[in-house]
Amino acid sequence: MGFNILKRGAEIEEEVEEPSEEYIEVNVMDSGAKKGAIGIKIEKLNEFADTERVLRAVRDGNIIFLKIKGLKEKDIGELKRAVDKLKKAITANNGDIAGVEQDWLVLTPEFATVHRE
Repeated sequence: MGFNILKRGAEIEEEVEEPSEEYIEVNVMDSGAKKGAIGIKIEKLNEFADTERVLRAVRDGNIIFLKIKGLKEKDIGELKRAVDKLKKAITANNGDIAGVEQDWLVLTPEFATVHRE
């Protein structure tokens, strides 16, 4: 909103600017997601056996934020083995995996990627 001051100081004419917003329509159904929605889940990796549950969720089209702190504190060797398994399975299915800070991973199905800077 802007103001325009006229010659006489007492009169102020108010100019109303129309907001300009641009929208881009995204068709989620083209991405392979079910029912027009993309699921984002938060999962925990407490033991190696949890990798199957996480991979199933990614195969179902969900983006997973995976907390690895539990297994990291319990057994670092098991964590490395679990992360290797996740990485191989995700990349074999054209998905993406990335570490976020020290205790989190992001896993995506093939229609989503993690942009790295």
